[in-house]
Amino acid sequence: MSTLPSDPSDLPNVQFIHLTSAGSDHLVNHPIYTSSKIPLTTSSGIHGPTISEWVIMTILSHAHRFPLLLSWKASSHWPAGRDIATALSGVHDYAGQTIGILGYGSIGRQVAHVASALGMRVLAYTATPRSIPESKHDNGFILPGTGDAKGTIPSAWFSGLAKKDLHNFLSQDIDILVISVPLTKQTTHFLSEAEFAVLGRKSGRKPLVINIARGKIIVQSALISALELFRDQNGEQGLRGAALDVADPEPLPDGDPLWSAPNLFLSPHCSGHSDDYSERSALLLEGNLERWRRGETLWNLIDRERGY
Repeated sequence: MSTLPSDPSDLPNVQFIHLTSAGSDHLVNHPIYTSSKIPLTTSSGIHGPTISEWVIMTILSHAHRFPLLLSWKASSHWPAGRDIATALSGVHDYAGQTIGILGYGSIGRQVAHVASALGMRVLAYTATPRSIPESKHDNGFILPGTGDAKGTIPSAWFSGLAKKDLHNFLSQDIDILVISVPLTKQTTHFLSEAEFAVLGRKSGRKPLVINIARGKIIVQSALISALELFRDQNGEQGLRGAALDVADPEPLPDGDPLWSAPNLFLSPHCSGHSDDYSERSALLLEGNLERWRRGETLWNLIDRERGY
């Protein structure tokens, strides 16, 4: 933001601007976004491997009680054999379970790629319908060997920004909900009390919610209430856990209730950080420079009206 001039007229010869971020919500009120037609591109597509590994890490850590194992290591003591078995009751794998990916973009597709290798059933959600095979293709930047370029992994697709469409998706007996939609006016506070109540209603299995998108997509107080309800009702209601790499606001203030929410893993918006980040963003920019030179459509071109 600080590197962009406030007056678009100061950039008369700029052909396009490449953002190193996957999202553009931080730019939507900037004059270059609102008052110019300079093409803007994002770095969407480079984060998939790193963020999907963070997602899988939190899923497996929760399922296999990894924090408990670490606490035993820190105490230099293992409980007696029977106590270990009791403490680890509820440990399970995810083969045959269902992961719902709310936002089937480049990150969501790589999550699906890895989750399917673990034997999971994948459900995809997009804002607009993908009713024919070609509409399910990912035409953006893809790191070789990653993602789901043709959109063949999901066993079912869902779409629509209306509440009834969202609830239809959430009611599909989802064991893990991964939130990877962009933050727009339509997705701000997209999930609140009603949405968390829909999850797991049919099967009775209470899901794990993972958010690697933006904190404002969730009503945080509603998430905390759902986590506390699960604890207080001995697993009969609410959400059995959550993993958040994002919060509202960021950085999260001292004393915020999110810090002490039960069954919650929280990290400081770092799931996409890796030593490969800058190199991959530059690789995407290099590819877009070639596409611009050939007169082709740029990868990850932002639709200003859509917001991403």
